[in-house]
Order: sequence, then structure tokens, then C-alpha cells
Amino acid sequence: MTKAPPKLPKISADELNSRFVAKTALEALGIKFTAVTEEYLEGSMPVDARTHQPFGFLHGGASALLAESLASTGANMLVDTSVYRCFGLELNANHISAVREGTVTGRATPIHVGRTTQVWDIRISTAEGKLVCISRLTLAITPIKQN
Repeated sequence: MTKAPPKLPKISADELNSRFVAKTALEALGIKFTAVTEEYLEGSMPVDARTHQPFGFLHGGASALLAESLASTGANMLVDTSVYRCFGLELNANHISAVREGTVTGRATPIHVGRTTQVWDIRISTAEGKLVCISRLTLAITPIKQN
């Protein structure tokens, strides 16, 4: 029997935004954390010129960036960041449907939280609930080198 992943710590989306968005790719693309519960982390991204591919649709790479940003933030919330950091090893993204405008929201949920790896499921949808992308991110839990 598989045990349930650990619960995410209590922290507000505003706190995550103030700590992790400024001066990053998240800020450049308009990504914001919108919800944190014990079971998942959510964030939104506008579908506009910043996130379009040349034909005016949401760029798959922007969806991948949203997915990896949510899952890697969640993964790092589950480790002692004075000792460890979590980094993406492999990202899989299946682009299900096209979007031209509006906002998409991603929900990242841990599937496996181990000593050396984590695996997260990320679902990206439109405001109307239309599934846009399904992703899975595998992360390495690496010790910080002490000087």
C-alpha cells in the first residue's frame, strides 16, 4: 500500500509571490501563485503576447515553465532548504488543447516524495475548466555543498 505524500506547509500564495517571483522568468511571463493547500499548489499565467508562440496560441514552453515552476516550488517546500534543494530531472508535458487568450491555472500535486527524488503531477486548465496540458516532473533532492 502506498503512503500518502506529506502535507505542504502552511504558507500563503502572497508569501510565495513575494519570495519567488520578482526578477525571475515567472515575473517576465506574469506567473503568480494563487493557492496553497496541504495537498497542492496552484498558480496562474496569462495567455498573451508574453506567452504566445508565433501563431498566436499558448506556447508549449510557457506551459512547461508554469508546470516546472509550480512543482519545483512545492518540492522545495517539502525539504529543509538549509540542507537540500530540489531540481528538475525530467519534465514531460502533453499539450491537450490550444488556447489563444485568457488565463490558465496549473495545479501541482505530489505523487511521490522520497529521500532522493520527488515526482509531481501538474494539470493546467483554462478558467472554464478546459484541460490544456498534463505534466509530470521528476526532481532530484540534492544536498547543498557546505563550505
